[in-house]
Amino acid sequence: MVYVFLANGFEEIEALCVVDFLRRCGICVQMVSITDEKTVTGSHSIPVVADCILTEVDTQKATAFVLPGGLPGADNLQNCASLREILTNANREKRVIGAICAAPKVLGAFGILKGRKATCYPGFEEELIGAKALSEPVVCDGHIVTSRGVATAPAFAFSLAEALGVNPQKVRTAMLFND
Repeated sequence: MVYVFLANGFEEIEALCVVDFLRRCGICVQMVSITDEKTVTGSHSIPVVADCILTEVDTQKATAFVLPGGLPGADNLQNCASLREILTNANREKRVIGAICAAPKVLGAFGILKGRKATCYPGFEEELIGAKALSEPVVCDGHIVTSRGVATAPAFAFSLAEALGVNPQKVRTAMLFND
């Protein structure tokens, strides 16, 4: 199970691209609202209905956790004490953690990037606390996968699939990513 966490102000493409692509790869994914409501509004005023809210999930059953970027979405994720505990435990257990755009700053704030390589949306490098910031579209360092932004969302999603042990090549071909 992969949990994609949604906070008000999230970047819609970064969240929904990951959910869509991973599901096409046959990976079970749930969108999880960190609010008390299933409907979460993205940074471009698009309401999205999550599959569940944070208090309803058993995070011990998850193999991966994903944070979409967007503002103030990433700030709202960073301010969620429950999410800090979930991600800190997941990091300790070396479960896959992904963050894109502004969201890698959340991992930096939670101490998850110490001694790692990571990438983010330009201008957030200083918030990757403890990491070596790179300008690559996607950076995989152990069980941590980070990416730069909307344009890199497909590569991010496919890298997450690979980190979960799934070869996304058939999906890439069907979606014309190889043309």
